[in-house]
Amino acid sequence: MNLLRRVEKWCLWGHVLSMAFGLAGLLWVMPHPEILEYLPAGSTLYSWSLAGGGVAYILMGVVTTSLYCYRTIGLKALLAFLIPAISVSLSCELLGTSTGLPFGDYSYLNGLGYKIAGLVPFTIPLSWFYLGISCYLLARGGLLTKGQSSLWQLPALTTGALLLMSWDFVLDPAMSQTAMPFWYWHTPGEFFGMPYQNFAGWFFTGLIFMSIAATFWRENGHVNRLTRSELSIPLIIYMANFSFAMLMSLAGGIYTPVFLGLILGLLPAFMCWLTAPIDSDLVMVQIRLRPTVEMHTAGVSES
Repeated sequence: MNLLRRVEKWCLWGHVLSMAFGLAGLLWVMPHPEILEYLPAGSTLYSWSLAGGGVAYILMGVVTTSLYCYRTIGLKALLAFLIPAISVSLSCELLGTSTGLPFGDYSYLNGLGYKIAGLVPFTIPLSWFYLGISCYLLARGGLLTKGQSSLWQLPALTTGALLLMSWDFVLDPAMSQTAMPFWYWHTPGEFFGMPYQNFAGWFFTGLIFMSIAATFWRENGHVNRLTRSELSIPLIIYMANFSFAMLMSLAGGIYTPVFLGLILGLLPAFMCWLTAPIDSDLVMVQIRLRPTVEMHTAGVSES
């Protein structure tokens, strides 16, 4: 387990640093290519980063999140989210790039790896997975501590899908309308080049696979007992990816979607983390429950 923790930590750092280097390349080196003359093997490294940087940071995000989930909620819970997330998101992406539903009429360019069926880069459903599970774990940690009744499941699911959709507020302009786009809209939409249906598509796609996972997670005690410290990895993943897209959008002069993303995404994500139980709270709950458990055990023994 210690080895897995170290690999998880290395991949998390690699995930964050690769996005930082990507920002430097896109916002600093690309407008000023003469900088490469002062760097050892600058041109070669830059070409490699353009060809594989997007794939590398997504894969490291997937590995980080998978190891974290394996360690905290278990393999069964991890697979119960991973399989629906990849299956549902890939189906929606293939449908979207073929018919325009549910996101709008768009196509992927190069830079995100091999395209499934020549339409969707294989990294796209992986990004749905690792950002989706980070969003949903934060939402559950912040809301389901109020009570475990079914009444609290819907707000948690809605918040998780909202966090995921809000990431797209800043992601889409950054990846489709800045210096190096990774996809493009065949018909520019009404909201800063994006069609409104794109956001509905994001919200309901996330809501569907989160709901499927919630069904399988119903009896999983580990998922329902995540503390603030244990939710730090999902928060870092969300904040790092949000910041990368936000800085790209701001550099392109796109401000309103960033503001909406901050209000509907980054701030609620931080509040969910902040309202999650701290480790001492969990210990106190266990102490309060222990006498009841001991009395019940004693009663069984006497009978």
